[in-house]
Amino acid sequence: MLKYEPGIFSVKKGYYYCVLSFNDELGKRKTKWISTGLPEKGNKKKAEAILVEERRKFVPPAEARDADVLFADFLKLQWLPAVKGNIELTTYSSYQGMLESRVYPYFKELGVTLANLKPKHIQDFYTTQSERVKPTTIKHYHAIIHEALEWAVNLELILYNPSDRVTLPRNQAFIPEYYTAEELADLFKCIKGDEMELLIQTACFYGLRKSEAIGLKWSAINFDDNTFVIRHVVTKARVDGQKIIVKKDRPKRMASYRTMPLFDMFQDELLAMKEQQEANRKLCGRSYHKEDEEYVFVDTMGYLYDPERVSRHFKAILRKNGLKEIRFHDTRHSAGSALCQLGVNMKEIQEWLGHSDFQPRRTDTPISQAIRRKAPWL
Repeated sequence: MLKYEPGIFSVKKGYYYCVLSFNDELGKRKTKWISTGLPEKGNKKKAEAILVEERRKFVPPAEARDADVLFADFLKLQWLPAVKGNIELTTYSSYQGMLESRVYPYFKELGVTLANLKPKHIQDFYTTQSERVKPTTIKHYHAIIHEALEWAVNLELILYNPSDRVTLPRNQAFIPEYYTAEELADLFKCIKGDEMELLIQTACFYGLRKSEAIGLKWSAINFDDNTFVIRHVVTKARVDGQKIIVKKDRPKRMASYRTMPLFDMFQDELLAMKEQQEANRKLCGRSYHKEDEEYVFVDTMGYLYDPERVSRHFKAILRKNGLKEIRFHDTRHSAGSALCQLGVNMKEIQEWLGHSDFQPRRTDTPISQAIRRKAPWL
């Protein structure tokens, strides 16, 4: 980190010297003494004038100037490693992916340094990328660039954040695909007997995120109170070129932490699944994978379902049965649409889907009553 401090003048062996201070990239304090050639007696004002001029033209040694690094290298080699320990692994994976795919190659070829980076350089990058991606993706790029440059400002490597002076594209209206209650009923018929039947049903019925459905643990289910808690998530991330499963015992947002009512059909199916898993464990013996036995949705050998495999399998089911193709995530919108058809108000639906902060709900709420009265997708 470079930190330059205004100089002072000092007397050494009867002569005035300008003393200029700076910190090198390791934070070590260094000074440079510059002789004025003026004797101490009667030359104070002249020495002050020389000091002002030396301050103006002083340039720290090249090896101490972090701002001389290429902006691309600053992002990849300095900023990203520095923030890795302070962010979620999935967030780091997202940052790394966007940097390596588009941001780093563009600015590396541009060859602009951190010190010389201007708003126009960033604006041109956004303009170029807007020809191939949506405004939302541009804003993801901007989030990375802005955060990195803000870090540089805080370290006093640059004086201001040039990304504050660019114009971002407007978001385009996104209308997601979804299933009606009747279409959900058709889907449930098509997955009868499928290995992921209960996983898909649970995600569709409760509007769970894929990470929440796969992350459901037996310990989160209370069969006595007929409730289960959403507090575990499972995702997949690419870190340093390798894909890994990320298991977390907390959701990303507090709004996602919620207690759901366990309806009879799901309670019966879950208890039957629990018995089957215990039978599989005895049958397979040492070959059974016991590391994931705390999770509800595992295969016959005890392995937790891979998030990417779940998405591929879901898409294959839709194509095989000629159903309208939607993303697995769109099952959340489908759940919201089905609840809307039952006359449930938007506030209740938001809480059901984990979109807002609220206290853990009672099981006998208006939304639960509406589902019990009439749920055509069951």
